[in-house]
Amino acid sequence: MDNILAIFNGGIKLPETYMTDIAQREKAMRKKQKLSRAELSQKSNVSYGSLKRFEETGNISLASLIKLAIALDSIEEFETLFRAKKPTRIEEIINGED
Repeated sequence: MDNILAIFNGGIKLPETYMTDIAQREKAMRKKQKLSRAELSQKSNVSYGSLKRFEETGNISLASLIKLAIALDSIEEFETLFRAKKPTRIEEIINGED
């Protein structure tokens, strides 16, 4: 229930917002590297249609997203996803909090 309230209070983005934000960043990176959709499609082995849909809607499979990240030399960001955060307070260490 707290998560629902946070969404309505602007505390958490909706999944769709994260998806479109990631797609916009991918598109900007593709353009910065001066790659067309067709070139990135070929370089990443992601179909042109999937790439186009991703850039327009944010929808893509995880496997294809990883392929795009590799092709755009951004895979290191996936290495930190879901990693446990380091404790920032002594109480967290003493209590074994994650």
